[in-house]
Amino acid sequence: MHLINADLHCHSNVSDGTLTPEALAQRAHAHGVELWSLTDHDELGGQQRARDAALALGMDYLTGTEISVTFAGITVHIVGLGFDADDEALNAGLAATRSGRRERARQMAEGLAKVGITGAYEGAQRYVGNPELISRTHFARFLVESGVCADTHAVFRSYLTEGHPGFVPHGWARLGDAVRWIREAGGIAVIAHPGRYRFTPTEEYALFTEFIGHGGQAVEVMTGSHSAAEHIRYADTAIEFGLLASRGSDFHSPGESRTELGSLPDLPGRLTPVWEALQTRVQRALP
Repeated sequence: MHLINADLHCHSNVSDGTLTPEALAQRAHAHGVELWSLTDHDELGGQQRARDAALALGMDYLTGTEISVTFAGITVHIVGLGFDADDEALNAGLAATRSGRRERARQMAEGLAKVGITGAYEGAQRYVGNPELISRTHFARFLVESGVCADTHAVFRSYLTEGHPGFVPHGWARLGDAVRWIREAGGIAVIAHPGRYRFTPTEEYALFTEFIGHGGQAVEVMTGSHSAAEHIRYADTAIEFGLLASRGSDFHSPGESRTELGSLPDLPGRLTPVWEALQTRVQRALP
């Protein structure tokens, strides 16, 4: 089980990726993925399409989403895996989490206009597949298209993040609510890419402790934004806290994403993969 090529974190154009769920499934399959999950931000609209495409290609599938939460004043992402996508409470919670994105986007555009970047709201809209999910990534693509920055990574170094033009905070879901929605829908909650958050050691310890207290069970160890040192660090963290380990590229788009689907190193053998606890929730491709 440790050697399975599982990619349990990626995004389609239903949220802030650029590929359709079907094209994403094709790309995952072409790169050797055997167990796949589409984890669009705060949205389940692509699940059926992703599942059908995966099974048709011979890949096993787990339902997925990535929920935005606010913890200690910072946006943290919680991936849900293996849940019932028709669960009413989960769907209602995600809908509530999506609300407010448009007004936030207008405020981001106003902030960019103050430093001479006009038309950002309309420009970002050209990249939006789902108007409910307009995000910083869509603004970043517009800024690259406009020649303001060379690539989306440069955008986030100079704009749209705290202390830079275009940053607008948003009040997301509470950590306990997000974990509860996932658990009560039959899934497992996972702390996504923990190395990305700028927490102090005390704050990070509080995040993991509260997450576990609410019933969270797993952490992403192998993920596209982690360095080799962070792979080791969060493998140790998984063991320290008794958490299952997950693996996912966080792929968004060809040419933008640092890590290709299915290309991460295997989870260390000392860890228990999250999919071992989700065997009854995996939707199997026919032999």
